[in-house]
Amino acid sequence: MSTETTYTVSGMTCQHCAASVREEVGELPGVERVEVELEGGHVTVVGTAPRESVAAAVAVAGYVLEA
Repeated sequence: MSTETTYTVSGMTCQHCAASVREEVGELPGVERVEVELEGGHVTVVGTAPRESVAAAVAVAGYVLEA
């Protein structure tokens, strides 16, 4: 069953940042959709990917998933 979860990501300052996060998180198994809101640093993930996987993908993009 898919869920929709919104996370806060620190360090994103431009559209390139948002695109990097969207790309890395979007490649995770179980992710159906990723929406990135640059203002406020919110990333919404629809799917079944666990938080730990999302945090790792965000880190690969060069940013930090907030607690």
